[in-house]
Amino acid sequence: MKDLQSTKAMWLKGWLFLVIGLMSASILLIENWSWRTALLLALCVWGFCRAYYFAFYVIERWVDPQHKFSGLGHFLSYWWRSRK
Repeated sequence: MKDLQSTKAMWLKGWLFLVIGLMSASILLIENWSWRTALLLALCVWGFCRAYYFAFYVIERWVDPQHKFSGLGHFLSYWWRSRK
């Protein structure tokens, strides 16, 4: 797949991800409101953000600076091959 080059398209993609996340969280909380659900949802989002940061920043900067990842699938295949 070709890299996204357009700055406007990158901004649009970022805003769309934000809208998807906000709408999904809103629907979940509207259908099943409780403080517990809100806390678990916030922890879920935070945990996945940290995992994403680890996969693309920590690994590229400190574990293997020569390797660049194009997505989570690429990272998982790198991890699987490095185990062998």
